[in-house]
Amino acid sequence: MTLNNFNYKYFEILNVVIQKEPVEAKDFWSIVMYDPQTRGMLLTDQKYPALNNKRSNLTVNPDGSVDLYFSPKAPEGKENNWIQTVPGKGWFVLFRLYGPLEPWFDKTWRLNDFELVK
Repeated sequence: MTLNNFNYKYFEILNVVIQKEPVEAKDFWSIVMYDPQTRGMLLTDQKYPALNNKRSNLTVNPDGSVDLYFSPKAPEGKENNWIQTVPGKGWFVLFRLYGPLEPWFDKTWRLNDFELVK
């Protein structure tokens, strides 16, 4: 999914909240950003445009949720939960659950929608 507004301008900063950390997966979850033209990972200054709850040093909210940010520059203090985008370039993400548990299958757990950060 390439996210843009109805004026066909790409969003600058998007946020998604991963609720109920740990996510209902036996092993781990991962989110990876891709380039819609090449279908490969989006090339940025980051080594990998990806985060996961095992290898990434994510900041977890007091309620156990995790906020993730997608923007050209990291929001101040949110660097651990950020994936870099390229201004004016489309992108899409894949969210994967490794070892999904019953709440994924019976749809009592699902990923929140992306929201524009103002």
